[in-house]
Amino acid sequence: MVAIDTNILVRLLIDDPEAVQQTLLARQFLKTVRQVYVPQIVQVECVWVLERAYKVPKEQLLSLLTTLYDSRVFVLQSEAYFLSALQLFRDTNVGFADSLILSEVQSEKLNLFTFDKKLGHLKNCQLLTETSPLQPSET
Repeated sequence: MVAIDTNILVRLLIDDPEAVQQTLLARQFLKTVRQVYVPQIVQVECVWVLERAYKVPKEQLLSLLTTLYDSRVFVLQSEAYFLSALQLFRDTNVGFADSLILSEVQSEKLNLFTFDKKLGHLKNCQLLTETSPLQPSET
């Protein structure tokens, strides 16, 4: 098994008319190695690139992420966190990166303090304000 970076993962997941040769090369590479390890940071970067650079809508992102999870070709670092984050991303308006952060925090049985209003209203999250309690509370 080998690891791949964000650029290769993106080429494996979508057809980019600006990078036809890279897409072909990445897909041929995958056939040769048969299985690839996807580091957690690559998972996050990939979603960011697909959202920002390629303007992939959320429903399509969810489909691509589900395919990534379901495929035996991809070995995901922290697979349980990925699955939890995918569910949170599907069910809320919180981004994938924040969903992954919250999944990890919840697994440690911690509360997450944030300035992000979308994230701050979820279970185990608390908005940090001037009136926030000094001691974290269970939410």
